[in-house]
Amino acid sequence: MSRFFSATHKDLVPYVPGEQLNDKKYIKLNTNESPYPPSPAVERAVSEEVSRLRLYSDPDCKTLVHSLAKHYGVDEQSVVVTNGSDEILNFAFFAFCDKDNPVVFPDLTYGFYKVFAQLYNLPYEEIPLREDFTVCVDDYIGIGKNIFIANPNAPTGIALPLSDIERIVASNPDNFVLVDEAYVDFGGESAVGLIKKYPNLMVTQTFSKSRSLAGARLGMGFASPELIADINTIRYSTNPYNINRMTMVAGVAALEENGYYMNNCSEIMKTRDYTTEALRSLGFQVLDSKTNFVLAKSDKIKGEELYTKLRDRGILVRHFTNKRICDYNRITIGTPEQMETLICNVKEILEEK
Repeated sequence: MSRFFSATHKDLVPYVPGEQLNDKKYIKLNTNESPYPPSPAVERAVSEEVSRLRLYSDPDCKTLVHSLAKHYGVDEQSVVVTNGSDEILNFAFFAFCDKDNPVVFPDLTYGFYKVFAQLYNLPYEEIPLREDFTVCVDDYIGIGKNIFIANPNAPTGIALPLSDIERIVASNPDNFVLVDEAYVDFGGESAVGLIKKYPNLMVTQTFSKSRSLAGARLGMGFASPELIADINTIRYSTNPYNINRMTMVAGVAALEENGYYMNNCSEIMKTRDYTTEALRSLGFQVLDSKTNFVLAKSDKIKGEELYTKLRDRGILVRHFTNKRICDYNRITIGTPEQMETLICNVKEILEEK
């Protein structure tokens, strides 16, 4: 830390992304990327846009916003696009939360919520998940604070039914509620249809997981026009050209070929079911997942040891040091062949024990 770093941020603990190792070839099952490539139409659209890179992108993202509004059945004034869903989370914490509007979120959830709360010096509370890692909905009913909740949750993979999400939103009419649906396309229920009914609700999604565009950095938010206008006030005050030209056309093309991506999601869910059963047959406890990953542990080996041994064998999974889940590893669902390789290596590691 330099002597110029503001004392306001001296205790800030930054978010830690998943490892991006390149010292050898890995089977990469640690950052929840899709194992399938973008559609050919996306590749063509990006290639054709290269010649226009000398020009600024459209700050209003009109074509992409139109496509999203049509696809999700909402008004264009109810859509905003951002540089990954992390950016809209950042904007939301900045726009709607302060010392008079504190924040709550689960104790085991996406790590950026806590980082943003600390970055903006916000009063916040982490509400513990139950022992089975499910969200206790009653803990959020009428809590009178701003709520950030991932559904399905990460890193647990567990999803709440839409009826529970609506109970939370409806019981806090004077507080902002953000539902983070980064993984909703893998078996969850989306709350986008509720935004017209509840003016305090914002729903965020991403192209990173189900639409194979993690490297393009494209997220979106759906809410009442008033909430979207608030977000755009922050966006235009920080980075109005936040979506580059190639990402914008990639997003439009991906929506036009939605069937390709939803078919990939179906294949990933099938592979997830296979992986879950295979790990359970080896004695693992695997949480029920509605995402493109599973959270698993074995009484036969510590989580960190399994993570290390798999990494040494060229397979990356995600290990967390949080005391409640330090014996677990989060495993991204790859291709059937990749998951078969994972299971074979896990079996060998356990046999060596």
